Amino acid sequence: MARVKRGFKARRRRNRVLNQTEGYFLGRKNRFRQAVEVLRHAWEYAYISRKLKKRDFRRLWITRINAAARINGTSYSRLVSGLKKAAIGLDRKVLSEIAIHDAPSFAAVARLATAK
Repeated sequence: MARVKRGFKARRRRNRVLNQTEGYFLGRKNRFRQAVEVLRHAWEYAYISRKLKKRDFRRLWITRINAAARINGTSYSRLVSGLKKAAIGLDRKVLSEIAIHDAPSFAAVARLATAK
């Protein structure tokens, strides 16, 4: 009875893993078993970091909006509440971009939000 070498399919699977661990340190880049383990951890960290990135950007936008709002004589919470009441549908990302690049427009938005 001859042994089965598995050949192409197994090699392709192993090479796919080893190609993804290119640049890793020591045996993590060229030993299949270590590479699989470290790659799974890398995927886990990447998944977590995608969620954290959203969180971090939202915090950044809020900080920028708050700074611009205070320049215009109001606070972040009052500004957002006023925008909601005035039915102005600008999200935080857009508001922060306006605050950075177009201060007069942000001032106009802030006036609309604080007008009662």
